Amino acid sequence: MKVFVDVHDKRWNKYKIDFEKIVNAVVSGVYKDSEVSIVLVDDDEIQSINNTYRGIDKPTNVLSFELEDDVLLGDIYISLDTVLRQAKEEGKTFENHTAHMVVHGVFHLLGYDHITDAQAKIMEMNEVKVLKKLGIKNPYGDDDANVCDCVECCPGGRFVSWIKSIKIRENSFWQYALYALFGGVAAFGFAPFYQWWWTILGVGGAYWLTVKNKNIGGFWKALLRVAPFGAMYAVAMFWWVLHSIYVVPELTRQFAIWTIPGLIGLAIAGALIFSWPFVAVAVKKYNQPIRRVLMFAVVWTLVLWGREWIFTGFPWNPIANILMPYPMIANSGAVWGMLGLSFILVLTIAMIVEFLRSPRQRAVWRGMVVVLIVWVCGGMIGYKNMQYSDLGADNPAPMIRIVQPGQSQSQKATHSREQALEQAEKNLGELFGLATLPGNADIIIFPETTYPFVVMPDDDIEFARVLGRPIIIGAMSFDAGKLFNSLVVADEMGNIKNIYSKSHLVPFGEYRPLGFMPAPVDLAAGQGPDVIRVGDFAFAPAICYEVIFSDSLLKKSADGVNAIVNITNDNWFGRTPGTFQHLDMVRRYAIESGLPIVRANYSGISAFVGADGSLISGLGIGQSGVLDGYVWGAHKTPYRVIGLNGWMIIILLVSIAGILCSQKSDE
Repeated sequence: MKVFVDVHDKRWNKYKIDFEKIVNAVVSGVYKDSEVSIVLVDDDEIQSINNTYRGIDKPTNVLSFELEDDVLLGDIYISLDTVLRQAKEEGKTFENHTAHMVVHGVFHLLGYDHITDAQAKIMEMNEVKVLKKLGIKNPYGDDDANVCDCVECCPGGRFVSWIKSIKIRENSFWQYALYALFGGVAAFGFAPFYQWWWTILGVGGAYWLTVKNKNIGGFWKALLRVAPFGAMYAVAMFWWVLHSIYVVPELTRQFAIWTIPGLIGLAIAGALIFSWPFVAVAVKKYNQPIRRVLMFAVVWTLVLWGREWIFTGFPWNPIANILMPYPMIANSGAVWGMLGLSFILVLTIAMIVEFLRSPRQRAVWRGMVVVLIVWVCGGMIGYKNMQYSDLGADNPAPMIRIVQPGQSQSQKATHSREQALEQAEKNLGELFGLATLPGNADIIIFPETTYPFVVMPDDDIEFARVLGRPIIIGAMSFDAGKLFNSLVVADEMGNIKNIYSKSHLVPFGEYRPLGFMPAPVDLAAGQGPDVIRVGDFAFAPAICYEVIFSDSLLKKSADGVNAIVNITNDNWFGRTPGTFQHLDMVRRYAIESGLPIVRANYSGISAFVGADGSLISGLGIGQSGVLDGYVWGAHKTPYRVIGLNGWMIIILLVSIAGILCSQKSDE
């Protein structure tokens, strides 16, 4: 075929492109006597042509004008400015992208079109084959070779075709409704439901909806579009925090008015926090699936990492917690923590979606193989950590007794001074009765704020002297004009040996955010991590939700620690998901740190948690009683050495390297 090239913009002259070779790679021998004209222009000229002949006042990359003549096939106009810009955005060379535009234009002259999806698939498949002959990679994916030429013939091909056939009009009600639905169902993978497949469906569905729509627009449009996912994900996961308003009648009368604003606040916070990973892949239109997957996973992980500190921090429910029912996998967190495991899980979810969208691409298959290898290695790591956690089980000491009063919050305290004093004496009597049940405990541990009187550093605790045992008990303490939520250690003579005060306070519950927001009390924060010894038993103290913060309970220099003692009061959340999820956060910390955890909860769930996160024994919600047991298996995990920030740096470096490598392979 004869090819006539007309250069209207002299900038084209610096590029050495064999247009005749490209055109003849498309056409067969029947067109050997035919002619094609290629006109090389700029954006201004192609915009003018678009406006004149198509009524579209904007530039495009290529325009084809078919003459319906066997000899004079037609004219192809290509704009240097648009092609150059697109090549840069998509990480391609200018020459390769121009070749694609020529091939695309010739197919138009031969009668091909892409008005419908079916037409587009046929045209794209033919373009890919021609470009492959020219040594150019698949412009619609990240690999030049396909694993399977027929989507219907690939594994799950019919399902893939059905998924691709679903049409959701952009900015329609159903688009926002789907995002909200996906966000809501994603919360069911966590305790107590453990329907992990719902989380995968929810996150994967929202990812699919995001990458499916290619014309999302700028940052704010993208954020608005995916906000329903983040809003519903947050509300479905955290609604139970508002249950605390209705536990004590006095607080209900004062704070019930904040219920609806609280739900709205959760939704807004969720929209602003959990939407970031989707916005990242929506705004930056990555042409390659591998880059999209890496960007999505690393931003998700950055959001989780940021939740350790932003607005005092609330890293509740890292997505890896849905794997708690699977000990070997969950225990891989001993090396890369739940931060790294979350990265791997989110990467896998996005990779599955990309595989369903493009099952023919070898790069996606390679990605799936790499992900599978990582999961297998994780299982092996987890199994090894479980073995380390069993060491010392034959020689446990000392005997520890957990006392769980099992009272409601109203029984625990009232707002009347006379009733409070009367109730305090009654509670102490009941605690004494539980603590002195048959057994031979060396240490007795009571939950958060169990002791009904305020403690000062120079006080004695007569209660401990009467019991004749060292005790660890939660109490309010007062020092230097400040009130603290504290863990108090007293010896068998009642002498106070240590007072550890909570450093991570609960906003709206223990202090007033910004100094004026509503809160029942306004406590002072403690000094941070500590190691306390009771005889030969060395432990790191943790009060309530301090245990959800990675690296928060142990100093880097802390060695020889036998366990973590976590005292808490989940009365405020009753039988809601929050109580069960709090226990999972404790189990997660045990895995990461390699330390068993003794958990004393006021009304459940108290438990002995192994260094592998296993629930050795426990007392249920609302149950009154004692739990006697030992701890063993303390060991220093690789995660404890590397730490949260160390793993975030590693994840960032791996992601950046992966993105850069995939970009190079496309050039």
